Amino acid sequence: MENELKTPISKEEIRRLRSGEMVYLTGTIVTARDAAHKRIRQYLMEGRKLPFNLRGLALFHCGPVVKKVDDEWVVLAAGPTTSMRMETYEHEIIKKLGVRLIIGKGGMGDKTKRAMMEYGAAYAMFTGGAAVLAAKHIKAVKNVEWLDLGIPEAVWTFEVEDFGPLIIAMDSYGNNLFERVIERARRNKMQIFKKLSLI
Repeated sequence: MENELKTPISKEEIRRLRSGEMVYLTGTIVTARDAAHKRIRQYLMEGRKLPFNLRGLALFHCGPVVKKVDDEWVVLAAGPTTSMRMETYEHEIIKKLGVRLIIGKGGMGDKTKRAMMEYGAAYAMFTGGAAVLAAKHIKAVKNVEWLDLGIPEAVWTFEVEDFGPLIIAMDSYGNNLFERVIERARRNKMQIFKKLSLI
């Protein structure tokens, strides 16, 4: 099934998504990698106001390649980074900042899964190695914060159109596409071993 989402995304829209479905996203996405997640958590612990808003938006695990052209930022590539590195922080961000969609690659762990189930969020994967394709769907750089962390680690706010295809890998009901694929592969392996009389 193919879905079109526009930000801000409601909890009801997220609850309608199921793992394995395809999504194209239009609106605002915000990037954050390891250093940004660490700083966000520090702000939350200290009760400080963040310089950006994530409520109802998509948070993209991405370190974009950008350059300045005539005083404007242009995105050259924007591929996903490995999401599990953010597992320590993501449940708090979902709970306290109202993120509805996490975009990355490789999936996330149990803490994030429980937060998505409780607060109404989902995890979508974008194909690794397709960074230039992702950049084509970024129509504008709306803002950048924390450039002191470096360009890849800064928090970029992008305006996107039909960003995708995104595959819902972890939905708000705890269904996990990664786990299903691994289990299917395990069963297939056992059947092959039996046919070859290896077990």
